[in-house]
Amino acid sequence: MSEEGRSSGLLVVDVGNTNTVFGLVEGGALTLDYRLETRRNRTEDEYFALMAPLFQREGSRLSKVTDAIISCVVPPALYPMRRLCKRLTGKNPIIIDHRIDVGIELRYHRPEEMGADRLVNAAYSHLRFGGSIVVDFGTATTFDVITPDGVYLGGCITPGVKVSMDALFSRASRLPRIEVARPDNAIGRSTEDAMRSGVYYGYVAMVDGLVARFRNEISFDPTVVATGGLASLIARDSTTIQVVEKDLALLGLAILHERLSGAEGVAP
Repeated sequence: MSEEGRSSGLLVVDVGNTNTVFGLVEGGALTLDYRLETRRNRTEDEYFALMAPLFQREGSRLSKVTDAIISCVVPPALYPMRRLCKRLTGKNPIIIDHRIDVGIELRYHRPEEMGADRLVNAAYSHLRFGGSIVVDFGTATTFDVITPDGVYLGGCITPGVKVSMDALFSRASRLPRIEVARPDNAIGRSTEDAMRSGVYYGYVAMVDGLVARFRNEISFDPTVVATGGLASLIARDSTTIQVVEKDLALLGLAILHERLSGAEGVAP
C-alpha cells in the first residue's frame, strides 16, 4: 500500500518485567490493547507472529502502524521490539529513557536508574492531574510523587503482589497457592482465607500508609492515581486512591509521542 493510502496509527509499547502491553492509537483514541508475556529471548519475528492475529481479531492490521514509541525496563527485550517497529514504520521508534524531555524535572540522584515506566507514569499523571502520586501495581509496586509545577520528587518501590505471593509459596511448604481476591473479612478462618486477607488488606494498608507518609513530606494536596493489574481491586478498600487509570502507560506513551514528535496523540 502506498503511503498516501495508508491510514495513520501509533503503536504504543510498554515492555515490563512480567508483561509487554501494546496498543494502537488512531485519531486520538486508543482503539485496541493487548498484553503478552515478556520473554527476554523473543525475536522480532515472534513478536510479529503474535501481534498480527491479535490486531486482526479486532478488524485491524499491523500495516496501520506508521509511528511507534516504546517504554522498556527489560534491556534484552528492547532490541527485537525496536527492530519490529522499524520494520513496520520504516523509521526508528521513540525510546523513552531519562535523557528524553518528558516535560517534568527529575530530582532523582541517579536518573539513569529510573525505569522508563515510572517516567511515563509521572509525565502523564502530571499532565492529566497536576500534583499527584502514582501507584503502579506491576511486578513491583511503585509510588511516584510529582509536584503541581512538574517536579518529580521521587517515591518508593515495594515487592509486587505476585512476587510476594510467589516468595511465600516457595519458602513455606505447607502454604497453598491462592488467587488474589477481596475477602469478606480481615480475620481469616482458614489458611487460604488468612493468606488472602493478609495479601489484600495488607496491600491496601501499605498503599494508604505510604500515601499518608508522603502527604506529611509535601506541601500540596496530590491526586492519588492507581494503575496496573490490581489497581481496581485494591482501590475498592483504599481510602487514598482517587482515580484508577488502567491504560495509564499506553495513554502516557501516546501523549509523549505527541509532545516529542508533534503528532496527534490521546487528549488528556
